[in-house]
Amino acid sequence: MARDSKKTGGFRWRLWLGLSLAGLLSVATAMAALKVVAYISVDPRFMLSANSRDAVAIQGLTYAARAKVLNVFAADLGRGVFSVPLAERRRRLLAVDWVQDASVSRVWPNRLLVRIHERKPVAFVSFRSGPMLVDAEGVLLALPPRARFAFPVIDGLSQDDAAQRRQGVGAFLRFQQDMGYLSNDVSEVDVADPNDLRIVARVENRAVELILGDGDFAARYQNFVSHYPEIRKESPDAGTFDLRLDDRITARK
Repeated sequence: MARDSKKTGGFRWRLWLGLSLAGLLSVATAMAALKVVAYISVDPRFMLSANSRDAVAIQGLTYAARAKVLNVFAADLGRGVFSVPLAERRRRLLAVDWVQDASVSRVWPNRLLVRIHERKPVAFVSFRSGPMLVDAEGVLLALPPRARFAFPVIDGLSQDDAAQRRQGVGAFLRFQQDMGYLSNDVSEVDVADPNDLRIVARVENRAVELILGDGDFAARYQNFVSHYPEIRKESPDAGTFDLRLDDRITARK
């Protein structure tokens, strides 16, 4: 029994010695890591220079304001590149107008690489504050200077209700898909009621308003165009036409 106690005591002693050595090694490793972090945080070779145009490289930028993107990293200039909180900077980039997605990565030894994925507009919208663009998700986009777009106008969208915009733009995109190349004749689409679309189209060099309802847009439009010469003779002053009933076209002044 005495020999068993000695063995147990020896085992415990070796166990505690091993744990102590492991703890010391962990502490030493942590201290070394802290020294490395401190070193690269202050060493000039790892600093983002405010005087270098390449300190923050940006890719994929077309319409988003470069100054707004750079401003996200203003507080990082003059600091170590490894101290930049990448996730936080990406979060702030997503709040910049036109930016749909973004990534930020460090480039050895003292640069940041920013990749921007911009939103793609699908139509114009007009509010009292002025014209804007809107993308497929219903996100409003400021008109970039000197940029030119050839889009129809979507009417009936709310400037303040994002959910209503998504629903309205969804109805517009379904209309465009159904119409195909015929949508080139359309200058305005009213989606105030997504289940009862109205459009303004140019037929025989004349702007007409057409009430299309909730489907069969191309078929109803083509039927109207094919019968328009006789419709115009019968109702020369009419500017609005109801196409929701497949067996008739109703003219309105």
